Amino acid sequence: MIFTDDTEEALRSAVWLVNSAEDPDTLESLADHHAFLADFPYSGRLDRDQPELDALRGIRPRLRTMLLASRDDMAGHVNAVLTETHLTPRLVRHDAADWHLHAVADERPLAERVLIETAMALIDVIRTDEGSRISVCADDTCEALALDLSRNRSKRYCSPTCTNRNAVAAYRARQASV
Repeated sequence: MIFTDDTEEALRSAVWLVNSAEDPDTLESLADHHAFLADFPYSGRLDRDQPELDALRGIRPRLRTMLLASRDDMAGHVNAVLTETHLTPRLVRHDAADWHLHAVADERPLAERVLIETAMALIDVIRTDEGSRISVCADDTCEALALDLSRNRSKRYCSPTCTNRNAVAAYRARQASV
């Protein structure tokens, strides 16, 4: 494990949200929103309504900018998010998660909590100088983000679809040169 469980989960969630904006958009309906919450079970206030969905969709460009920033710029983005919100940090343990930090009150809107959790996760990324683990997919036709949490830093693609497409293309190129 590179990061703590809560850091990895926050990074996965933020990358999923950013990638949901790619074509086709996978966060358009309330059903999509509910599926996101099933995959990333946030604690605290969950309105599960159109305004909450719209707010999540609205933070995707900011999340993308934060995640892809250089280390020094990432620190600036993190500091901006942290100063915009009244922080109420506390250690909590709930569901299957062991002790971890919640930086804002559970009743704050979900989009705000997602931004804060992403900022808190990026603090770990900055401190360990592991920003290279977040990149744009290596597929030339894809703009989605790839999150590499592997030990050997081998993940280059955002999804199995892009991985397979490039493996097939490389195979065909090798066969054509024989």
